[in-house]
Amino acid sequence: MIDVYSWPTPNGHKVHIMLEECGLKLGRDWRVHPIDIAKGDQFEPGFLKISPNNKIPAMVDPQGPDGKPISLFESGAILLYLAGKTGKFLPRSDRDRFKMLEWLMFQMGGVGPMLGQAHHFRIYAPEKIDYAVNRYTNEAKRLYGVMDRQLENHPYIAGRQYTVADIAIFPWLRSWQNQGIDWADYPRLKDWFDRIAARPAVQRGVAVLADARKPLTDDKARQNLFGAAQYQKR
Repeated sequence: MIDVYSWPTPNGHKVHIMLEECGLKLGRDWRVHPIDIAKGDQFEPGFLKISPNNKIPAMVDPQGPDGKPISLFESGAILLYLAGKTGKFLPRSDRDRFKMLEWLMFQMGGVGPMLGQAHHFRIYAPEKIDYAVNRYTNEAKRLYGVMDRQLENHPYIAGRQYTVADIAIFPWLRSWQNQGIDWADYPRLKDWFDRIAARPAVQRGVAVLADARKPLTDDKARQNLFGAAQYQKR
């Protein structure tokens, strides 16, 4: 059984969704270990052994490519591993596979980091800094526009097929309100979003640990997520 160390964040949900989309069922093929990042579980020595960057998600598969256990961190790497393991959501042709990879990199290098900063400065920062709020809100809108234009001639983000790229991007757009987005400005992307959200495996994936996450209210949690705890030598 695959062990997944996770929390109900966009990066965690990517992996939950991918496992379910690949036909791997929670409780039968994989189990989840909650890593409460507000409490500081990500800094525990056992977790750091498999995720040295102290970030979720991380995964241990006892049946790795050579039949031996393998541990992985970084959500994009986990998605590609699961795609390779199951033979799903990874285009067969080199051309289509590289198109998928460019949009996966777009998520890893752009959508995740920039929308994460939009969340931080719009919702979590202890003081409102207009420059930062405007910068990352505008960048969120720009990225939404890039995706909306891409979908003008394609049903899915990377082309004709539903792929790892769609699975990677979708969870980040679930918090569109926190990013200052008006869906009316991105009709093609909204149609795509609704189609992905309606998939049964996606619904199962985003439900994993959904009840565990609580509003951020105390200073210790803020330190674990954004403050000095992140920067201690370990």
